[in-house]
Amino acid sequence: MKNKLYNIVISSLAAFLLCSCYDSLDRELRTTLTKEQVEKEYEYTRYQAMSLYTDLEEGFFALGNAMRASACDEAEYTYKGGAETFNSGSWNAFNNPDDVWTQYFKAIRKVNVYLDPNKKPVNLDAYKNDPSENSQAIYKTRTAEIANWSREARFLRAFYYFELIKRYGGVPIFTEALNLDTDFGTIQRNSLEDCIKFIVDECDDLSDDENGLPVTYDEDNLGRVTKGAALALKSRVLLYAASDLWNNQVWTGGYAHPELISLPNGDNPEVRKERWKAAADAAKAVIDLSGEAGYNLGSNYASLGKTFEDPELIMVRRSWAKNDFERLNFPIGYPNGEGGITPSQNLVDAYEMTDGSTFDWNNNRHKSEPYFNRDPRLAMTIYTNEAAFKDTHLECWAGGKNGKGVANATTTGYYLHKFIDEDLDLAQGRTSIHTWIFFRISEMYLNYAEALNEYDPGNADIAIYASKTRGRNGVNMPPFPSTLSQTEMREKIRNERRVELAFEDHRMWDVRRWMTAERDLNEPLYGVEITPGLISMKYEKIEVEKRVFEKKMYFYPIPQTMLSTEGVDWQQNPLW
Repeated sequence: MKNKLYNIVISSLAAFLLCSCYDSLDRELRTTLTKEQVEKEYEYTRYQAMSLYTDLEEGFFALGNAMRASACDEAEYTYKGGAETFNSGSWNAFNNPDDVWTQYFKAIRKVNVYLDPNKKPVNLDAYKNDPSENSQAIYKTRTAEIANWSREARFLRAFYYFELIKRYGGVPIFTEALNLDTDFGTIQRNSLEDCIKFIVDECDDLSDDENGLPVTYDEDNLGRVTKGAALALKSRVLLYAASDLWNNQVWTGGYAHPELISLPNGDNPEVRKERWKAAADAAKAVIDLSGEAGYNLGSNYASLGKTFEDPELIMVRRSWAKNDFERLNFPIGYPNGEGGITPSQNLVDAYEMTDGSTFDWNNNRHKSEPYFNRDPRLAMTIYTNEAAFKDTHLECWAGGKNGKGVANATTTGYYLHKFIDEDLDLAQGRTSIHTWIFFRISEMYLNYAEALNEYDPGNADIAIYASKTRGRNGVNMPPFPSTLSQTEMREKIRNERRVELAFEDHRMWDVRRWMTAERDLNEPLYGVEITPGLISMKYEKIEVEKRVFEKKMYFYPIPQTMLSTEGVDWQQNPLW
């Protein structure tokens, strides 16, 4: 029975991607290796350490060929698929298009195999025992690099754990690889509080000034995780830990294990205040590192996702030059464009007028020219009707070359602009680089403003940091007044996150942690119907698709394959 259970659980929790390498890493190392042999050992270990990064998800294709933006109120995915399963409310413990349970437990096991304390260390004696200055320098450098690889591995494990708990709540914490001797009947889910503490403790260790991750790397090592990444992960974890969802059990209908989906004493105002303070302090720590790390707002919002090096970026996944994303999302009507992600009117309406006022469909001037005098980030994020695209202008109206009547044309009246390299010639197979953003300094500004507004409303820093993203060159939106009430500022900050971080995989989780998803994700997805006139276009807001969000969807269900595994006695998440 144990062998059967082992096979089932490992298939869900672990991968054997490194198992063939593990034996060679664990063998008895000779102390008489030549320098050439030592270099092979070193390069082999380096390769294994770098392979741990391959499990970082590229969010451009999170749901098949769709982004998660299409599984919330940011967009519609033309070709439906897994996104439609989410939006119709038909997903469950048997069929979850975003079920990452296996994916991240595999990644965690790879880290644990790499970090196995019984693994023999890389033998550097050939350099250590050579008194020459060059050999001693190599020994010192190699020793430091190997130590840092372990820190990078620990960060990645913490990051993968956060990706799990924001979906499933408390999960089992493993710091060593499972094996045939493991008694799986004893494995239980750790509490949400345990998981948060594990991640935060790791981040604290990894951001230590003396023994933590470096603040920066040289050009040959760009893209590896840094002290700033550890602090940014801590900031995000503590922001979630202070937010409504992880401090609320009422919605669960008397769930027997509230410790798996909420923190204790979440209804205590003083406890909540301390959690918001911890979140604010964590975000401020990243901001305070900016001088040393070089973090700053980039000069061009439109370049986000299309460059590896930008002062705004803290942690990203870099991909080689390709054109998959453009091919999937170039407007229909352009050669080889498939028009997959089509932004919603729900999102478009969130972009303010240039004077900071709210766009209003009841305002005739707004309605007649809905894209005039809008926050410049709208045009840098979304292609609207008559927007310039290559050597032409988009025709998103019914009968236009990019509108209804053309197979698979946008149903919302919009196409995605953010992350798109419009200069690519798909017909000639041109490619360009793409960068998926995990953390950037803009989020830290907004994290800080949000947390500070909750525990110290009226603090002067709130309006300053909530407005920073608005003051970037090329955007230049007016700052938020410092005289706003706490409630007014809360809504402004939330809307600023929606606009500034659009399509970066925040909205789907923000509406959950704020517990506004029952309102925001139950609202129909809207688009715009455009009718050409003799003088001007006529625009009408229309319903594109009904959406479904139920209370149980605040957390994902534990995969049924796990709950059905012999020996595993876990309760499903609430209301599933």
